[in-house]
Amino acid sequence: MAIYHLEAKVISRGTGRSAVAAAAYLSCSKILNDYDGIQHDYTRKKGLVWQEVFLPKFAPSEWKERGVLWNAVEENEKTKDSRLAREFVVALPIELSEAQWEKLLSDFISDTFVADGMCADVAIHDPYPPGHNPHAHIMLTVRPLDEKGKWQYKTQKEYLCVKNGEEQGFTADEFKIAQTEGWEKQYQYKVGRKKVYLPPSEAENHGYERASKHPKSTKFGRQNPIAERWNSEEQLVLWRAAWADVTNRHLETAGHEERIDHRSHADRGLTEQPTIHEGVVARALEKKGIVSDRCELNRQIKADNALLRELKATVKKLMQEVKASVPALAEAMESLRANMVIFRYQIRYAGFGKHKLSESLNVLKPDLERYTLLVQQIKNKTKKRKTLLAEKKATPFYQFVAHNDLAKQIAELTEDLEELKSEKTMLLSSFDCNEDTGIAEVKKSVAAMEENLKRLTKQEEKYAAELEDALKQFSELRAQAKDVDSAELSEQRIALQGEKIQSATSKIKAAYGEKFDPLILLDSKRDVSELLEEKPEVQSVREHLREKQVQTSERKKTSKKHEQER
Repeated sequence: MAIYHLEAKVISRGTGRSAVAAAAYLSCSKILNDYDGIQHDYTRKKGLVWQEVFLPKFAPSEWKERGVLWNAVEENEKTKDSRLAREFVVALPIELSEAQWEKLLSDFISDTFVADGMCADVAIHDPYPPGHNPHAHIMLTVRPLDEKGKWQYKTQKEYLCVKNGEEQGFTADEFKIAQTEGWEKQYQYKVGRKKVYLPPSEAENHGYERASKHPKSTKFGRQNPIAERWNSEEQLVLWRAAWADVTNRHLETAGHEERIDHRSHADRGLTEQPTIHEGVVARALEKKGIVSDRCELNRQIKADNALLRELKATVKKLMQEVKASVPALAEAMESLRANMVIFRYQIRYAGFGKHKLSESLNVLKPDLERYTLLVQQIKNKTKKRKTLLAEKKATPFYQFVAHNDLAKQIAELTEDLEELKSEKTMLLSSFDCNEDTGIAEVKKSVAAMEENLKRLTKQEEKYAAELEDALKQFSELRAQAKDVDSAELSEQRIALQGEKIQSATSKIKAAYGEKFDPLILLDSKRDVSELLEEKPEVQSVREHLREKQVQTSERKKTSKKHEQER
């Protein structure tokens, strides 16, 4: 079925990325980066279905060749941390054909990006097996173009000028005109022990000395209004909505009922937990028969969501059909009770998971912090030892006292280093790492555990809300039950209870598989009984049933006696 996925990234030189490299990967081609002389070759990559470059009307026609386009981008960006391009990765609906994908992307890119002045480079990837994960990469330029096809500025230096006590910002071009109108730049001057910003005319009257050659300016300069809009969170929301709209339009045109929604589960009022992005590495591990934590987490999320949908559908149906009749009320109440057992099981299961993760993190994080501290201490002491060794070497041999003092310090440092290294080795061993390089994986593991802890907390909160809602519905049913025979209702509820609990147990086992814990289930049943305050009620029902059995038995005896007397 069609799913919504739009991932937005920024390709920045500061993170070690290159627009040319990204374009080569996107198009499965070979492109030379003129900026650093590196040739990026992705011709062996498979799964390329379609590629195209879209240009606005002011862009040079030679930019139709992606190598020329992205080299022009690289050439224009001078700093080592420049933002080079924006990239979107979108999931394509499997209901549409390849030709329909191309039309969908062409409409989306032309209307959303190119019409707004961006150059766009797009490619469809459908890796093996075909139709399993069709998606598109869209690369966009981050600088607007002027009418001559030249790059506009991202930001301009804005000088805070002053006139008659009023302060106003001007760019370099604006200042040429503003200067004729009496506006002056402000510079730092020494006024006693302080440094204050003053215009040159005022500073000269007092004979102040200039402290800096740089005029007063805004911290981040004046942003290009178009670039500022492109970089805003509001614009990203609009782009996300635009992708959903154009996709739904094409699905409708093709005669499909499926639709996608760019909004989050919370915004849509859904209680289901969203799955996480698995990624190529996780799927590759799964193909090799290795269970990936991400894939395993998604499988559990999907199972939980499926169970939740089933429970909510059942309750909704029962609440709609229930009438003030004993059988209907008994059915509804015991179904709700069984659902509450499931919710309580999920809460307890999430709680145990949180407890285990917290215990692991409480051990790992302090050890990791200690390891980081040890590494820094070893680095500092090694540097100090090296300095002392050089100093000892440079000290003349006849300065015995200095030699001995230095030798003593070096020996102490050597001992300290050995102790620190020994402790570090023990910590590495506790992490199951032979070398320092393995710490990166430990940090990743800790980060993953922290993320899972957050997810389990959300799960716990979600199921707690569902349990609370079920309790309210149960209270409503109890209020309706005041008008019926309580003893008869209790009888029927007890008759249904075993079947409903068994059904709930089967659902839990199906959702959790080998992870099913009967002890958690037992505790969950007890919790629900306490929440419903039904232990005394059950006991009274049993007493009532015993009394009824006694009465029935006595009636039978009386009937037999009358027959004998006849």
